[in-house]
Amino acid sequence: MAIDPSRFHKINVADTCSVWNILSSRRLYAGAQEARCEFCITGFVLYECLVKPRTSPTDADLELRERLKREQTRGKFASHSCSIDDLQAIADLESRRRLGKGELSSIAFASRIRQAFITDDLKARALSESLANSITQTTPHLHSWLIFNNTLTDADHQTVLSQHAEMGGSLTTHLTTAYSMALQCKLNIVLPPPTPAAPAE
Repeated sequence: MAIDPSRFHKINVADTCSVWNILSSRRLYAGAQEARCEFCITGFVLYECLVKPRTSPTDADLELRERLKREQTRGKFASHSCSIDDLQAIADLESRRRLGKGELSSIAFASRIRQAFITDDLKARALSESLANSITQTTPHLHSWLIFNNTLTDADHQTVLSQHAEMGGSLTTHLTTAYSMALQCKLNIVLPPPTPAAPAE
């Protein structure tokens, strides 16, 4: 996972998996709000999150849907329609990688408005990163950046892990790796570079 904990683009177009991962931890999402991060979604993602029928939804599924609905009433996770150009871009992208309309529409929309695409899907991330001038981010990257800039503390990290796991999240290992990367990045900044040895006379 190649990320720079010291940098994070604050305006993001989120696909379905990242919406659930961001909302899975109340502390992570609160930290993102404190840091003035913004997340929006496409109509396709809105459908996948709130309209698409689920055969056997879990309690966690239902809770996450309620969290998204509440945030939308507060003006967060605004939904945007795709333009004709977006739809053409989706068709072009479909021929390159087998992904759902949620991921493809998010990549196309983020590209058009020149903002970041946030995803935790490996195939969607690879496709987005292959496009020119794209900004691709992940939920662990967000977590790492919030740790790095001290929006989240070491104690918050444990809270994020437990809350994410309670909602059935599968990013615990990646969040832990991102946390370690943030600490290492902090250490690299605090410690001055070694002074080169004086040449022997």
